[in-house]
Amino acid sequence: MIDKRVLEAAAVDAGRAVAEFDEARQWLAVAEQGPMEPLGAEVWVFDEDLAQVLLVKHRRRGWVPPGGKVEFGELPREGAARELFEETGLRVELMDEPAAVAVRSYHPKLSVTLGLSYAAVVDAATPFVAEPGQPVAWMRLDEGWESCFPDDLTRMRQHAAWLARWRSRH
Repeated sequence: MIDKRVLEAAAVDAGRAVAEFDEARQWLAVAEQGPMEPLGAEVWVFDEDLAQVLLVKHRRRGWVPPGGKVEFGELPREGAARELFEETGLRVELMDEPAAVAVRSYHPKLSVTLGLSYAAVVDAATPFVAEPGQPVAWMRLDEGWESCFPDDLTRMRQHAAWLARWRSRH
């Protein structure tokens, strides 16, 4: 069971997300009424040119953004930052607005849950340290990669374009 403070933070971040997929906000409003699976949180780490994204090679899911389950009592943003550090060794500032909110299942035997994607931009030369057995690599956004979430590439490309427009205004 997810505690009320965490659900409230997830709802706020879902409402502030730049992009919504799978009617996630409506799904969350219904899901909040009963017991809910743990939340998922990940970080889309882009290079400064917004041409690459940092991914980890998961044994079942293929190339995916660093992320995972939000732990009990942990806010989604905190969970995303913790997972990023655990999987890459990176401690970076996440952008204020979440990149996306979606509904997905992280394993064939699990029900769907809310997934929040946060974003960060770092120098591609920033060193990272992969978890044992889970390689980390920069992947070009103009090429594809093997993943059980094929829509991620398009979503990340769209967010990189949004970031480019955001930068030009600020």
